[in-house]
Amino acid sequence: MKSLRVVAAVSALAAVTAVTAGCVESGRTDTESKAAACPFAPDSSITSTVRLGYQAIPNADLIVKDRGLLQACAPNAKITWSQFSSGADVVQAFGAGSLDIATLGSSPATKALSSPLNLPVQVVWIHDVIGTSESLVVRDKSVTALAGLRGKKVATPFGSTSHYSLLAALDKAGLTGQVELINLQPEAIPGAWHGGQIDAAWVWDPTLSKLTEAGGKVVTSSAETAAAGAPTYDVALGNRKFLADNAAFAALWAKVQDAAVKEIIGKPADAAVSIGAQLGIAPDKVAPQLTGYKYLTAAEQAGDRYLGGGFAGDLEGTARFLLSQGSIAAVGSTQSYKDGIAATPAASSAK
Repeated sequence: MKSLRVVAAVSALAAVTAVTAGCVESGRTDTESKAAACPFAPDSSITSTVRLGYQAIPNADLIVKDRGLLQACAPNAKITWSQFSSGADVVQAFGAGSLDIATLGSSPATKALSSPLNLPVQVVWIHDVIGTSESLVVRDKSVTALAGLRGKKVATPFGSTSHYSLLAALDKAGLTGQVELINLQPEAIPGAWHGGQIDAAWVWDPTLSKLTEAGGKVVTSSAETAAAGAPTYDVALGNRKFLADNAAFAALWAKVQDAAVKEIIGKPADAAVSIGAQLGIAPDKVAPQLTGYKYLTAAEQAGDRYLGGGFAGDLEGTARFLLSQGSIAAVGSTQSYKDGIAATPAASSAK
């Protein structure tokens, strides 16, 4: 397999603007988030100090943050939230020792668990299975297949699940090295799109929806790359020492996440209010985004297919592909990826 030629974006494109946490259309801002009661008996014995990282991805994490559920369920814990633009930034923060639990994609999570990083982290939760929510959208509507992008500029956040899916799709189409890749964070992509500086982008919502609303056409998605053997996920990674020292908090965190997941599945309209507030969009625009993901309950995650067994194989498979692209130095042992999963919090919250 040829090495993929990547081209760094010019400084004007690469500049990442600060992410604003205000709501534009949902009717209230992030700072006006509505406090909610804990969905089960609170545990006042938990006194953990926790640094959480999140991303603007429509999943249960945003419900938990928006409603202050962790504070309601662990009133004596000290909890802080920090927003990140992509998984690559999250991995860097874990490497700097500034996070305890955070959301990122399965591709950057695999990098964190593989050489040369070998960070002391574990996957503690699967926020979602990525499908059409991450897609390749093109500006030229005459392009109907990947072959039409030969020689074109395609933007994606490097080190993200979208980047991984793009690489896998290009490889399968025999286009490795024949497309110019531009490293842009999601919030910088629309400006480059409207300025004609890129021809396409593989990215997630809400940026994806902004591009399609601007006339972009979806050519393929992460659902198709998953079907071809390259599945991607959004997961929560935890610092190993933190998880070991704060087992009670980790179990409660998973229980709160599970309650929010069940709301997405059973009461999506209610879930859309909180998710919309965190994304800065109206609730009615959240519903279409939710259909692009598969959300797993704690019981499903604790089973043999996911954290209870098979997910380690997904991580190892991702590592093999990343190695072929020169993104990691070596694939770890099968056991190392099994050890890179902490299934206990999900299993305990499923009881």
